[in-house]
Amino acid sequence: MRNQRRPGTSGTPRTKRTSGTLRTKRTSGTPRSSRAPSRRSAAGRSATVALGETVANFSLPATGGAQWQLAEARGRKLVLYFYPRDNTPGCTLEGRDFAQLAASFAAAGTAIVGISRDSLESHEKFRGQMGFPFPLLSDSDETVCQQFDVIRQKHLYGRSFLGVERSTFLLDAHGVLRAEWRKVKVPGHARAVLAAAEAL
Repeated sequence: MRNQRRPGTSGTPRTKRTSGTLRTKRTSGTPRSSRAPSRRSAAGRSATVALGETVANFSLPATGGAQWQLAEARGRKLVLYFYPRDNTPGCTLEGRDFAQLAASFAAAGTAIVGISRDSLESHEKFRGQMGFPFPLLSDSDETVCQQFDVIRQKHLYGRSFLGVERSTFLLDAHGVLRAEWRKVKVPGHARAVLAAAEAL
């Protein structure tokens, strides 16, 4: 079982969550002798990311017409944030929050990338309207969403469906996953991620 730590100024685990659940890998304690069992998503597939381990390379179409590859992001810390849909209130606010802090992330040597299942055409419109200074990646077949285990059963207006659970992942300059936030609440989240990136 992986050790879990939620963000706090004293480093002490807290029981109340404010902007999503944060998990980080402890730098002390008993080393793990083997890989922790992978989680299984709501869609029945196994996740392939684990704290403290290198994230496998992936490639997705990105705004601007490029094919974005994780391997090409090495050398800088990286924030990957998964969001449900373009042009929805929560996703717009989250994107704006990350955009407003983009210069601070850059100063901390950290790049930002947003990912959802929306089409590239939808991403281009959304990014253009909002003026986001970072790329949006289209994961229309859910390959990367499954890799990070962010597809979850959701309920809305009495209807059940599988959708993206708002989640953020922080990788170090070597591509190792150092922190993750799941079930994210947008207010204050981008700033919490920035603090973690600056401390990394």
